[in-house]
Amino acid sequence: QVQLVDSGGGLVQAGGSLRLSCVASGRTFSTYAMGWFRQAPGKEREFVAAISVSGRKTYYAETVKGRYTISRDNAKSTMYLQMNNLKPDDTAVYSCAAADPGFVLNPNYASGEKYKYWGQGTQVTVSS
Repeated sequence: QVQLVDSGGGLVQAGGSLRLSCVASGRTFSTYAMGWFRQAPGKEREFVAAISVSGRKTYYAETVKGRYTISRDNAKSTMYLQMNNLKPDDTAVYSCAAADPGFVLNPNYASGEKYKYWGQGTQVTVSS
């Protein structure tokens, strides 16, 4: 079992930055790939970014590429999402997710249904 607690959301003006964190517990952090997803009101959940077990491979949605950076610190059992140049369209609940060992990150990184564990979500609101 893996427990995920995400945090760091808040209210920010367009052009601002936020850094989300996802702290994991329950199993060796360095054994599972992870990702960030978001869901805006009235919309389906969408993929944001994913990172491999080692952290050497990362994947991004086109809408956030160049603005967001996903990273992980396996020693701290924590994953991060640095979000820069935020836009009102980035407003959503952001959730971290973890996959079981053996999960093939590429090409499955954007498929939310293939991640097994989820954080509770943290609200990000970007005002114009």
